[in-house]
Amino acid sequence: MNDVIETILNHRSIRHFENKALTEEQIKTIVTCAQAAATSSFIQAYSIIGVKDPVKKKKLAELAGNQEYVEKNGHFFVFCADLYRHSMIEEKENKNLEVSLESTEKFMVALIDTALAAQNAVIAAESLGLGICYIGGIRNNLEEVKKILNIPDRVIPLFGLAVGYPAKITGQKPRLPFEHVYHEDEYEPNKEIYLQQLDEYNEIIANYYLQRTDGVRKDRWTEQMAAMLEKQTRMYMKDFIQKNKLDLR
Repeated sequence: MNDVIETILNHRSIRHFENKALTEEQIKTIVTCAQAAATSSFIQAYSIIGVKDPVKKKKLAELAGNQEYVEKNGHFFVFCADLYRHSMIEEKENKNLEVSLESTEKFMVALIDTALAAQNAVIAAESLGLGICYIGGIRNNLEEVKKILNIPDRVIPLFGLAVGYPAKITGQKPRLPFEHVYHEDEYEPNKEIYLQQLDEYNEIIANYYLQRTDGVRKDRWTEQMAAMLEKQTRMYMKDFIQKNKLDLR
């Protein structure tokens, strides 16, 4: 055990922040740590937009489903998969890069690079005593998000990250059991074992909600996931991505 591992294991989403802005030094530290993350073939296929303008934050909060903590936090970051700069490289180096830039592989590289950078940013922020909350809700209406943030083609806002000083710290949701996530040598082939592990996790989650809500909720995890996945949300995404000249080949 060490400080880094303790920081990682202490993670939980924070949705109530103090009315206190991050310093420029904190912002730079968080972004610099994000940049230190691994990147496939040194492509660095992401950008981070910091949103300070209260009007823009309010609009983003509304688009994200009226999530107050998108508007009220210490700083709001938007993490974007970004191959726009590589289009500029195409012009600068006088090379035909279109097929590669529009490939599913390069789109996946951009997604992975962005996620790795964001998680580095999270660990850095939490190590500074700050709290964070990932905001997938900005994908509810990416056309509007792109307008608000003046984002060009070949750049996709993937998620926001609200960062700030925690005003309220919630409990941690128990994750899936180690045995259900970690497979050795091959994926668990025994369906009965797999289902048994899910049953055991359902009991853990139901007890968690019972205690957290004083008996009001007792959701099972599979029940919760089935209800969520049954809803067809953001089904415009494939068309939006391809309209922005990504994942075409």
